[in-house]
Parts: sequence; structure tokens; C-alpha cells
Amino acid sequence: MQVKVAVAYHSGYGHTAKQAAAVAAGAEKVPDTQVTLVPLAELTDELWETLQASDAIVFGTPTYMGGSSAVFRAFIEATSKVWGDNLRWKNKIAGGFTNSGNMSGDKLNTLFDIALFAAQHGMIWVGLAEYGGWNTSAGSPEDINRLGSWLGAMSQANNDEGADVTPGASDLRTAEALGRRIAETTHVFLAGRAAVDLASASA
Repeated sequence: MQVKVAVAYHSGYGHTAKQAAAVAAGAEKVPDTQVTLVPLAELTDELWETLQASDAIVFGTPTYMGGSSAVFRAFIEATSKVWGDNLRWKNKIAGGFTNSGNMSGDKLNTLFDIALFAAQHGMIWVGLAEYGGWNTSAGSPEDINRLGSWLGAMSQANNDEGADVTPGASDLRTAEALGRRIAETTHVFLAGRAAVDLASASA
């Protein structure tokens, strides 16, 4: 069964785009998975068609001033048409990721915002399932999930370095792990739906 995963994201300076590419790379490692990167800078008809045709959507935005970017927020508000048209994204798999310059930067607030947005659309949220790293004296910044996030993938990019340098390899491996998990979960979910006749079961 072919599964379609869309990575819908905004990136202000290229750091979140690098994170989005890592999410896509992780999803592509799962056999029979087609992944499309969907930048949100321009909300075209093709963009909406791609998202509608996807089985899973992973949302990404930088964290600015403790929340999502204005571009991402404009996208969220534009989805009210999808939401009002009988929840057209209902039962799609969803996940999220974000980047900021500070180690914390209140990125968790951004992930809460994305998860609530997905819940309003009736989507099924999938978080990160990697043990937190860099939390012992023997740990290091190279540990996967070094920022200790499970609602979604977080990365940190130094404000004085471009996307050619940062976010670092461990944060990108963390994003890749999220992409792979979302693709795997989507395969399992779709196979389960195909195997179960829900209409008969509820009769």
C-alpha cells in the first residue's frame, strides 16, 4: 500500500526548512512511502490539493516570540475552509516540529498550538518516541532528542549561524526519527482501516 506524507512548513531563515528535509528523509526510509515537501509561503490551489491527497501531514514552523510564525499562523487560519467543509482532514495522521534560536525558546508552546490545530481538524497526532538525551553527566549535545521533547521534534539553531551550519546533526536525526515514526504509523493505521469494516462493526 502506497502512503502519502506531506511535510507542510514555513521557514524564515532556512533552519526550519533544513529540519523539514530531515523529517522528509526519515519518512522516505519507510518502504512504499511518497513524501512531498510543501512550503507554506504561498497558499496555492496545488498546495491545498497536495495536502488533501496526503494520508499524513507533518506541520513545521519556527518559534518566534514563543509561538508560530505569522506565515504559519496565516496558513492555520486559511484552513478554516477545510475545517468548515465537513472536516476534510479528519483521520489523517499529524505531527509537528519547530526550531528556535534559544535552547528552550518556549518551543513547547508552539507544538501545543500545532497539536490543538490538528485536533480541531479531527486529525490523529503522533509524537516523538525517542528517550531524552543530554540529561546525564555522560550525555552530550550529540544525543538524539537532546532537547527532551515528545510532543514533536524540536531543534535549536544559533542566531548568528546560517542553515548551512545549524541546526546540528543530533537535532536533524531527531527530526528524521519523527518522520519515520509518522510514516510507519500511517502505514499501520491505513492497513488497519482496510482490514476492519467499521460500518459493519457498529451495526
